[in-house]
Amino acid sequence: MTQNPLPTSDLEFILNETSPIWKEMQKQRLFVTGGTGFFGCWLLESFCHINKKLLLNSNATVLTRNVGSFLKKCPHLADETCLTFVEGDVRSFIFPNGEFPYVIHAATEASAKQSAEQPLEMLTTIIDGTERVLEFARTHGTRKFLLTSSGAVYGKQPGNLTHVSESYAGGPDPLNPASVYGEGKRISEQMCALAAIQNLIEFKIARCFAFVGPHLPLDAHFAIGNFIGDFLAGRPILIGGDGTPRRSYLYAADLMIWLWTMLFRAPSLVPFNVGSSIDMSILDIAQAVAEALNPKIEIRVAKQPIPGADIARYVPAVNRAQEVLGLRQSIDIQDAIRRTAAWYGVGGRQREAY
Repeated sequence: MTQNPLPTSDLEFILNETSPIWKEMQKQRLFVTGGTGFFGCWLLESFCHINKKLLLNSNATVLTRNVGSFLKKCPHLADETCLTFVEGDVRSFIFPNGEFPYVIHAATEASAKQSAEQPLEMLTTIIDGTERVLEFARTHGTRKFLLTSSGAVYGKQPGNLTHVSESYAGGPDPLNPASVYGEGKRISEQMCALAAIQNLIEFKIARCFAFVGPHLPLDAHFAIGNFIGDFLAGRPILIGGDGTPRRSYLYAADLMIWLWTMLFRAPSLVPFNVGSSIDMSILDIAQAVAEALNPKIEIRVAKQPIPGADIARYVPAVNRAQEVLGLRQSIDIQDAIRRTAAWYGVGGRQREAY
């Protein structure tokens, strides 16, 4: 499905917030894996916009499984002269020639469907893909390497821990097949630490939580995306559980500011949580979607809360990002919801798809 460009206002916001950090990128080359997913589309469009506005004369080479499919989805990127596409699997792609001082390894989406139906495929994609990209970085003059890891590396967040910090020593259950994504990301972080022993590469670790914005799937396992999809389809907002789990969502323009800042400025091998610290229940999120888009929309909750049950949480503490890198959340949840719905309402996937 053809998707519209990102809003110029979002791209200008990213530029204005990050303009001082781009000087070192002048006439440099960037290699990006996972350039065609939610993160990737934002990375590429913001890179192209900033490259043009700041006259960087830089180039990004993007690894994708299918160049034709991606350019059909995002035709506005087809004529961007600062982008070069390489077709291949992240586990076995042929290395492009030349030096690439900057690498962003963002391949492997957090797909609940793949985790449930093809967990071994997910694990090998994460681990073998990271090994391949690390070998590429080692042999192609890379100086700074950003790994988009995940908050899943912490495993199940204890119910009495409202915000999980980078110092939390928990982890996924290695005997639970549902832990495959988190375990894969943990191993990827370990692989970066091992690679740093023998290579003069700065490894930046972004432990990403939950996000909202254009390109977010509205029919996957992301609650806020499903609720916006319900609104666009003219359906009641449906909550499949009891509405008590707590989540937080960072708008994708803020996400880009955080990731670009980390690539250039974060210290090596210091993990940073990336996300919003403003936690809300799933019911709160559904109500926020209704308030932002249509206060009259019906909200249906499938189950009743169980008295005394632990509250499931997936909320980061972001003090380190604030204190070390000066990062913050600028766009509140209601504005984020409105921007996402507006983009989907006039472009991207059409309403009748729901």
